[in-house]
Amino acid sequence: MLVFVAKRFGFMIVTMLVVSMLLFLLLEINVDGVATKVLGPYSSQESREIWLQENGYRDPLVLRYGRWLGNAAVGDFGDSVRFKVPVGDVMWPRLWNTAILGFWTFALMIPLSLTLGVLAGMREGSKLDRTISVTGIATTSVPEFASAVFLSAIFVFWLKWLPGTSSMSGGFRFKELVLPIMVLVIYDFGYVARMTRASMSEVMTTHYIRTAVLKGLPYRQVIIKHALRNALIAPFTVIMLQVNWLLSGVIVVEFFFAYKGFGALLLEASLNQDIFMIEACAMVAVFVAVGTQTIADIGYTYLNPRIRFS
Repeated sequence: MLVFVAKRFGFMIVTMLVVSMLLFLLLEINVDGVATKVLGPYSSQESREIWLQENGYRDPLVLRYGRWLGNAAVGDFGDSVRFKVPVGDVMWPRLWNTAILGFWTFALMIPLSLTLGVLAGMREGSKLDRTISVTGIATTSVPEFASAVFLSAIFVFWLKWLPGTSSMSGGFRFKELVLPIMVLVIYDFGYVARMTRASMSEVMTTHYIRTAVLKGLPYRQVIIKHALRNALIAPFTVIMLQVNWLLSGVIVVEFFFAYKGFGALLLEASLNQDIFMIEACAMVAVFVAVGTQTIADIGYTYLNPRIRFS
């Protein structure tokens, strides 16, 4: 087991190195373009050359990459072109804001989707199963921007219960998180519920579940002690993958509600060609993606004894 964990972390490190190389080559191999983005299109060639010399961009490519990778490892990505402050001063608070949004989304979505998925899988083909399945498909089919408009029309303009923006300009207010969380939960719970339903219905048809029922064990005991744990193995991996979506895939929701999060920052950096902010956001997003996938693989081996002891 320890060998497997070591291999997964080794694969994670190799993946991060490969991605860092590609990112560096993509964004920084054209040094003149970097100087133009930093100093502006109307800067003189002489000022660009001075900037390149002072920042070591005339050094060999390998040396530049090694220096860039070392700085990135300690969280130093340079100064933001747009905000004129160190990248970390802007990125880390934005990342924390998205973490808050993601935490509350998960806190509502996971219990809801797992409960509905288990209920649907236990009664496959029933009216409850069809209702949950149709609802899940319908909500997942509606994109975030459409549900954001629909919910805003109801709760902001019609009922006037909630604010239309979530900029937190007056300090943290949980009321401003309600609409973004509702949009994210409505969009994503159906996918997780459907995966849970499929896994639960498959487990319910296995021989050991049928044998336990035929032996007269209480149905509740069969579900909780035997079926539920095995049915949650597949949804566990799916849930871990949703962390990546919540980190960088909530751009539409954060932009729509003016929420100062990581996704909105990535969009803003891309629109303004903030090269150092883009690099930092990309590395953080890849780290979270690879890290959560590694945790999912390790957790899967603990949940599934057949893999753990193979």
